[in-house]
Amino acid sequence: MGNSTVIKLLKLSICCGICLILLGIYLHNFNDAIAQMGVKGIIISAMCVAFGMVLSLPTKMYLTFLLVKRESESSSK
Repeated sequence: MGNSTVIKLLKLSICCGICLILLGIYLHNFNDAIAQMGVKGIIISAMCVAFGMVLSLPTKMYLTFLLVKRESESSSK
């Protein structure tokens, strides 16, 4: 798998993670069905935020590492 493919997959993962974080915030603050569920609703919204963080934060670090590595290789040529 080439670097461009990995970068595209990481960007997709970041977008999915941000969408999950926003979904969790929406569920927690604005959705009445989740509020009526009680603790289970809080767990559902918290899991959306948690999985969003898992998808978005480590991939940002890895993507930054790949881009810095690619830039240093191109400047050395």
